[in-house]
Amino acid sequence: MTREFMIYKKIYNILNTILLFATNCRIYIGCRPSTVDAPAIILFPIDLSRLNCGFAGLMTCRMPKSQADFMADLTLGTLWGKIKKAGVQTCSTGKDFTENYLGGIKSLHAMNKAISDLKREDAQEFLFFQDGRSADLTLAGREMSNFLTHEEKCLEDQAASFNSTDLETINSRLILLKDICWMLEKDILANLQKVLQLTGAASPADVSPHAFRKFHKLNLLLNAVDRLEVRGRDSAGIQLTFVLKNEKAMQDTIRQINAMGLNEDYQRRIQKGDLVNTSIFIPANPNATHTGTSVTFTYKTFSIVGELGRNVADLRNDIQNDRILQCFAGLDAACETALTHTRWASVGSITEENCHPVNNYTTAYAFSECPLYPGIEPHINVVLNGDIDNYPALRQALETRGELIAPQLTTDTKIIPLQIEKYLKTGNNLPESFRLAVNDFEGSHAIAMTSNLEPGKMFLALKGSGQSIYIGVSEDQYLFSSEIYGLVEVTPRFIKMNGETTNGSASGQMLVLNQDRGGGIRGIDACFYDGKVIHLTDDAVQLAEITTRDIDRSSYPHFFLKEISESSLSIKRTLRGKYRISVTDPSSPRVSFNLGKDMVPETVCNGLRNGDIREIIVIGHGTAAVAGQAVADALSHYLKDTPVNIMSRVASELSGFGLKEDLTDTLIIPITQSGTTTDTNRAVAMARERGAQIISIVNRRQSDITTKSHGVFYTSDGRDIEMSVASTKAFYAQIVAGQVLGLFFAQILGSRTDNDIARALTNLESAPQLMDRIFENRDSIAASVKATAGKKYWAIVGSGPNKAAADEIRIKLSELCYKTISSDIVENKKHIDLSAEPLILVCASGNPDAVLEDVVKDAAIFRAHKAAVIVIADEGDSRFDQVADAVIGIPAALDPLPVILNTMAGHLWGYYAALAIDKEAQIFREFRSRLSNELTPRMLSRLSILDMIADAALHRMINQFYSLFNTHRQNNAFTELSSRTIVDLLLLLKYTAGRLPLRDFYQDFKNEKGLFSPFELLDVTLGKAIDELARPIDAIRHQAKTVTVGTSRKE
Repeated sequence: MTREFMIYKKIYNILNTILLFATNCRIYIGCRPSTVDAPAIILFPIDLSRLNCGFAGLMTCRMPKSQADFMADLTLGTLWGKIKKAGVQTCSTGKDFTENYLGGIKSLHAMNKAISDLKREDAQEFLFFQDGRSADLTLAGREMSNFLTHEEKCLEDQAASFNSTDLETINSRLILLKDICWMLEKDILANLQKVLQLTGAASPADVSPHAFRKFHKLNLLLNAVDRLEVRGRDSAGIQLTFVLKNEKAMQDTIRQINAMGLNEDYQRRIQKGDLVNTSIFIPANPNATHTGTSVTFTYKTFSIVGELGRNVADLRNDIQNDRILQCFAGLDAACETALTHTRWASVGSITEENCHPVNNYTTAYAFSECPLYPGIEPHINVVLNGDIDNYPALRQALETRGELIAPQLTTDTKIIPLQIEKYLKTGNNLPESFRLAVNDFEGSHAIAMTSNLEPGKMFLALKGSGQSIYIGVSEDQYLFSSEIYGLVEVTPRFIKMNGETTNGSASGQMLVLNQDRGGGIRGIDACFYDGKVIHLTDDAVQLAEITTRDIDRSSYPHFFLKEISESSLSIKRTLRGKYRISVTDPSSPRVSFNLGKDMVPETVCNGLRNGDIREIIVIGHGTAAVAGQAVADALSHYLKDTPVNIMSRVASELSGFGLKEDLTDTLIIPITQSGTTTDTNRAVAMARERGAQIISIVNRRQSDITTKSHGVFYTSDGRDIEMSVASTKAFYAQIVAGQVLGLFFAQILGSRTDNDIARALTNLESAPQLMDRIFENRDSIAASVKATAGKKYWAIVGSGPNKAAADEIRIKLSELCYKTISSDIVENKKHIDLSAEPLILVCASGNPDAVLEDVVKDAAIFRAHKAAVIVIADEGDSRFDQVADAVIGIPAALDPLPVILNTMAGHLWGYYAALAIDKEAQIFREFRSRLSNELTPRMLSRLSILDMIADAALHRMINQFYSLFNTHRQNNAFTELSSRTIVDLLLLLKYTAGRLPLRDFYQDFKNEKGLFSPFELLDVTLGKAIDELARPIDAIRHQAKTVTVGTSRKE
């Protein structure tokens, strides 16, 4: 046979194989590959291993208005008149100071109650239409802001003249007044303008009260989305539902729409289908006995890039310009509910259809009545956080009944309303149908649902530990959110659902919020998943410890960057009022510490003086343990040549292995950011039982550890909220607090002169200015990240005190960049690990010259072994220029400041490194979305795999991405991708572009279930690549689940 004949025969065999496959295979949509038999093509497969980076949901409903005269603004004005006359300069110190400062705590609490009353919907409505009253509040808010600025300045100047008890009173009340001022200006007054803008009207006179209520709800939810976006933001949706009281008003509105020339747009938007942007749902053939017509407006947006704020801006713009909504908004409604959601896509493409909420529409849709709701066309709307792990099986069962989900809708959330509808059709009411449906779902999930079948109710379900639901409870509103910061704008009081509780047979909780019971827990029905009733009491209601002031991101792109910018202020507040330096003779300054008995008990002072305390142990976990090492080093330095032995221990190590039966000679200094670290608190409790004295360094007032301590040293002002990676700015303040304690102890023991102590304190005072300089120079730190290209393994090194800096930088980089990173002493690193050719970040600033000379040599050794070397060094030190790939210059400073300054530079470097990695994921996000959009119409046209491979447009798009991917890869990008993912991508791009024969594809990608489509596997692999590269900064993966289990350490 000729060579040509052999080639033709081979081509024939290949084509025959492909044709046989294409003829016999079945096409699936949105299935898990392991659940179908070969041969099969699966478009938009479900891959349950993908990371859920953050879903969020929120809902609110209007409660009956209060009939009482509105007086809250006048009450607030009267209280403010009293409070502003009782500032630092006008209140005398002494026994009456606590009672009188800022009018006393009762006045502040009464003012806070007035603010809560002003957040009621009827109060907001009143202020919206009463320009004079709202103007008076605006003036009061401006006066408060100016007063607080003046008080802060007075406190800075006079802090040392107050004892620590009075200083704590001042700080705590100033925080409360700051919260009140912020809530007045931002949560109340600013929202009036935002609502007006949302209505599209020129002035409040152009808005009806009925319209205000609807736009007010939308505005609150849009505010919540803006805060919740840090947990997910590639798509967002919002929905408003209201039931009209007057059917005639409905007809009048339709005539108005016709007169405005909007009928064509209206008819398009009310077509039955899956929810898309600007969808309107009005049920057909409403029951004549029903209270009115239900109308639902839905708005959706998506963005592959996921830029913070973009989705909310898009939604606001669509709502503001919706002339049809403006027509309906002025109608009186019997009830109004609203629902919103923002997400990172884990299951389903990033498309408008996949944005939540989703409804119960199917391609085989027909108006079928539910037995208990005759004459009403059911409309079920759902949002989901988490995953429905058994979605493929539930979908397959659904589709055997002939109900098909549209191919472009690939989110697993879609199965929820359809499962609820299934039980409705069998004769169950809506609450029972919801309960039965959620019992069908496997996996951790948080679900919210509304329906026109029972308007004025909101249905919530939570199962597992991976998600959360908080229900904000106020007198006139329910507001739920998957994060507590989504609801504090409206109310600080909330109930937290527990998805892990069990009633013996079924875990999970279900709540139904009812509009018509007057608010509070009276309007909440609760049960377990098996139906057993949960009786809620007032004890279930908790009080949030944060306000929207704590969760304001300002103009920063991420909370992490904002919180680093606030680090210098945190140190200032930690130092404020803790001592006074008197300089009558420049050669002999005197230092007076202001650490009262509430901070350092007299028993500790006497124990140090008379030698009863012979050991000080600093404990903590994680970052706090690293800070503890730095504090122990400081104590060892300041208490040198005294009989006191100093050590630092990890708290669980102390409780497990280091406790003596008698600890009456021991002072324990636990360090904790939250005060709730289980391991630390247990060690403290065990040490106290054995007679140890306890002085805690903690960030939060009234936290658990404060009740176990004899004295408490609060960092900052006692409430430094960290929304991103916990214990970032707290780390710096913890070190400074430990320094102050060490200097105080040194004065008691006489191990340091006042001259030495004054110099050390003055040095600490210079830290904030030096930190601000580093932050201002952050662009140069960002530029140094380029040196990481091509380096998969990272290490952080530092010698002497800078070893603590290296350890802390390692922790934050591990959390930000999702990497396993080592830390070591500089000189030790050259003996190990260099064969990995890592990236090495060297903390060298502040080292003495003798050490620096060796560090320079070590850096040269690292580089000689092909490591990339980045050095944090003193500004102007050129010794590293020739031996490092990049040098980050930071201000030179005396100990202990280099530990803080090196760490801050390392934190910023980690932030920009995480951004650089996440930027690589964007390439795959964009291509995956384009591929999905191209495949959907081809799948609807029932093209075979061979046809799709031969499609010129698809072929061109894949080849372009192949070239882009290779270019980046050859330039040392994608080092965070696994080798398996890279190889799979290269092969699949070639197979889908027709560069390799399909017969080889089935060999390269064998599976026990048989054959796969290369397009389906490409989509799966792109998803894996995105997960491996995604670095969302503020949505740290380990924060998805709160670790509540710690050491029990039974005696």
